[in-house]
Amino acid sequence: MNARARRHARALDLREGRIDMNHGSGGRATTQLVEELFLCAFDNEWLRPMDDQARCDMPPGRLVVATDAHVVSPLFFPGGDIGSLSVYGTINDVAMAGATPLYLTAGFIIEEGFPLADLKRIADSMAAAARVAEVSVIAGDTKVVERGKGDGVFVTTTGVGVVDRALDIHADRARPGDCILVSGSLGDHGVAIMSEREHLSFDTHILSDTAPLHGLVKAMVQSVPTVHCLRDPTRGGLATALNEIADQSGVGMRIRESALPIRAEVRAACEFLGLDPLYMANEGKLIAVCPADRAERLLAVMRAHPLGAQAAIIGEAIADPLHFVEMETAFGGNRMVDWLAGDPLPRIC
Repeated sequence: MNARARRHARALDLREGRIDMNHGSGGRATTQLVEELFLCAFDNEWLRPMDDQARCDMPPGRLVVATDAHVVSPLFFPGGDIGSLSVYGTINDVAMAGATPLYLTAGFIIEEGFPLADLKRIADSMAAAARVAEVSVIAGDTKVVERGKGDGVFVTTTGVGVVDRALDIHADRARPGDCILVSGSLGDHGVAIMSEREHLSFDTHILSDTAPLHGLVKAMVQSVPTVHCLRDPTRGGLATALNEIADQSGVGMRIRESALPIRAEVRAACEFLGLDPLYMANEGKLIAVCPADRAERLLAVMRAHPLGAQAAIIGEAIADPLHFVEMETAFGGNRMVDWLAGDPLPRIC
């Protein structure tokens, strides 16, 4: 939109206005939406030129890139919303390589009729999360779909970061004898989403654990650079993440139920809903696999960080040609912890 057209355009009604198909046409209304809503929220030196791409400097190291699509329902939930989730979820994927996230791009698919006030709330939440994580949203795109075909808004983010060439953290590096650690309480995000979606009330308000993990990861790899694997147990929870690592590394996993940090209220909510907390999504927790002789050191470093205060050693990798994950139960028995079957928790992230 040129300066003359901008002077004569009516400002967006960010209180009562709604998205219409013109906002996705690529014309004046699209430019106005981008400038008055998204650029105001994300303003930075890379985004400000309003080109179709961003040019940015990269420090030395290997490039790490992750893309994530976010379709969570409801859009706003206890402890977060789709905006903060789209930032933290993607930079956490970058961080699981031991990398430092630097930049984000964002794509929005918005349904006709979606309130501009809610869209601004989401953009402002993304901007606040990006500031907390010290990353910048440097490029993006918007599309509008017809009423009834988009369920509000979907957000796709791509994260870019760098990792020291000396670090070699991959899901295929777990070895028999390695210890398995988690950074804190499990299942909080999944229960927060389900309680909001199903309008359930519990004695204790359960909040999503949505948080950026790269600061915790930085402290971990600085102290224990021999960490073999890192993984954030999002969709499918701890159980699915452990099965993924076991399969990629060609090992088995044995965990102890008594060692798992799960809040009593999360256990109670899962029992009420008929769900297993091992499969509940997390958005601010990580799994680490490291040599046994470094596990206590790594645990101490994790517990010294605010996002790892409840960290625990929960088991070990074992030699197993079948790559099974099993759990020693609180009653002294054993049970298989298989891959997630079906989708009992759709639209969780």
